[in-house]
Amino acid sequence: MSKTPDDKLTDSTALALQKTVAVTSPARTFRDKVYTSRTLILPDGTTLPVAKGRVSAFGDDQLHYLSTHPDFEPLTE
Repeated sequence: MSKTPDDKLTDSTALALQKTVAVTSPARTFRDKVYTSRTLILPDGTTLPVAKGRVSAFGDDQLHYLSTHPDFEPLTE
């Protein structure tokens, strides 16, 4: 498997990598009470995929969004 050199990364890929590195809180999983599959677009423009009625929050902003939205409830594992 080949590795893409850093100088050939696109702007969107570099931005995604920066957001991935900046995450400090552990992932939390939520249950979607309305849909089993959809894509959430958060206020900051990031997207979260819902699959099989579950979605994971990886940062404080995502966690806050899902915690305050009436369609989602946290899963206890």
